[in-house]
Amino acid sequence: MILPVTDIKILIAYFSRRGKNYMDGKVVTLEVGNTEVLAHKIQQLMGGDLFEIRTLQEYPEEYIDTTRVARNELRTNARPELAEYVKNMEDYDVVYLGYPNWWGTFPMAVCTFLESADFSGKTIIPFCTHEGSGIGYSEQDLQKLCPGAKLITGIAIRGGRVASADRQLEEWLQKMTL
Repeated sequence: MILPVTDIKILIAYFSRRGKNYMDGKVVTLEVGNTEVLAHKIQQLMGGDLFEIRTLQEYPEEYIDTTRVARNELRTNARPELAEYVKNMEDYDVVYLGYPNWWGTFPMAVCTFLESADFSGKTIIPFCTHEGSGIGYSEQDLQKLCPGAKLITGIAIRGGRVASADRQLEEWLQKMTL
């Protein structure tokens, strides 16, 4: 563990897509989504509780169909209903927030998550998976949705490289000051 601090309560909340995904130039089937892989790596390094952001209605199985739904959600500023919510958000000091980059930002389900609780006074640390678009404008969107939170610069890791991103992730985590 990188941060052996017991007085900081950490939540690692993430939205991830398993199943058919675009990775390394082709559509592949993932048993575990790329963002979920990173969430587990962060938990191993930092400790904390995991929370998967899941929508009540699942996205389509086919990758291209999911991209159409995601684009429409972004265009209409939709807030998909979540399957569950964090019941004790007030207990957490730091929230690592993980998501794939969909159309330049996080999926709209992440907006639903962020609007479901008060993040004022909390530290939010984004981590993102992508296939070439980096973190996009998600950090700016995060600032707009959580103006009372302290935001720490996030990390974007290409989905096809999450399995081998341990060193990159450790270096990023060691640089930050909570």
